[in-house]
Amino acid sequence: MYDPATRKVGEYLDTAGPYAMLRPVGGGREWQADPAEIRPATPAERLSAGVKAANVQSGRRRL
Repeated sequence: MYDPATRKVGEYLDTAGPYAMLRPVGGGREWQADPAEIRPATPAERLSAGVKAANVQSGRRRL
């Protein structure tokens, strides 16, 4: 899902009260989003988020 408020792509987890809970692709700290504003991510947005997650993982392995 794409959250325009944060300009991030996240995996939909669930709802919590009036919010949708999203987590970054590849894991990380979840955040609250307005369910009326989020939308499915485009293929390009999903690809970009996946590459970013892979780069983060790659950097962690080197440490």
